[in-house]
Amino acid sequence: MGGVTSTVAARFAFFPPSPPSYGIEPLPPPDAAGATAGEAKGEEGSVVVELTGVPRRANVEARRLRTKRGTDVVAVYARQTGAKLTLLYSHGNAADLGQMYELFVELSAHLNVNLMGYDYSGYGQSSGKPSEQNTYADIEAVYRCLIETYAASEENIILYGQSVGSGPTLDLASRLPRLRAVVVHSPILSGLRVMYPVKHTYWFDIYKNIDKIPLVSCPVLVIHLMRLSTVLMGGHCGNSLK
Repeated sequence: MGGVTSTVAARFAFFPPSPPSYGIEPLPPPDAAGATAGEAKGEEGSVVVELTGVPRRANVEARRLRTKRGTDVVAVYARQTGAKLTLLYSHGNAADLGQMYELFVELSAHLNVNLMGYDYSGYGQSSGKPSEQNTYADIEAVYRCLIETYAASEENIILYGQSVGSGPTLDLASRLPRLRAVVVHSPILSGLRVMYPVKHTYWFDIYKNIDKIPLVSCPVLVIHLMRLSTVLMGGHCGNSLK
C-alpha cells in the first residue's frame, strides 16, 4: 500500500514538457586560438553551452552541471551589473527553461538581482529521470555553481521555489542557516497531502515540506492563491530582503 501510494505521488509530481521547448549546443570557441567547442568550463562538472530556440542575450549564460547522482542539468544565469543579491529559482511543474527564459530575464532586470534557473533531471535538456532525490541533487549542483563559479555568497542568495520547486528549495534551505531569504510560491505541504487530506507524515511520502519548513532559519515569504503572507520563521519577521 505504501509503495503504491508513493509511486502515485511521484507520478503526480512530475510532468516535464514533451518535447522540450528549447535545444542545447556546445558553445563555439571565441576565436581560432580559443578552446575546442564545448570546452568552456568552470568548476569541475560545469560546461558552458548555448541554448537554441530562445533569444541570445549578452548578460545570460547557460551551463550544463553534473550532479552527485550522475545526471547533467541545464541552468541559465542572468547577470545584472552591480547586483548584490542572487535569486536561485526552482520552477514549477510542466515547465522548462525555454518557457521560463523570458520570465527569468525580466525578473532579473526588474528586481536588479542576478538570477539562476535550472531544469530538473528529466526536464528540458537535462539528463536522467525526474525524482525527488534527483531534484535535491539538482539544486545542490546549481547552488554549488553559484558559489564556485559566480562567487555568490550564502548570505546574499534568495531561494525561490514554485509548486514542485518548493520541495528542493525547502530541502536546501533547511541545511543553509545563513541564506538571505526563501520564497515559496504555491508550495505543497507534501506529495501525499496534495492528493489526500492526511494529517500525519508517512515514510513513503515525498517532499515533506511541512516537516522541513520549521528547520528554515531565514525569513520566508509564502505566496499562495493570489495572497501574500509573510511567515514568521526563527524570529525574523519584518526583516527586509534588501
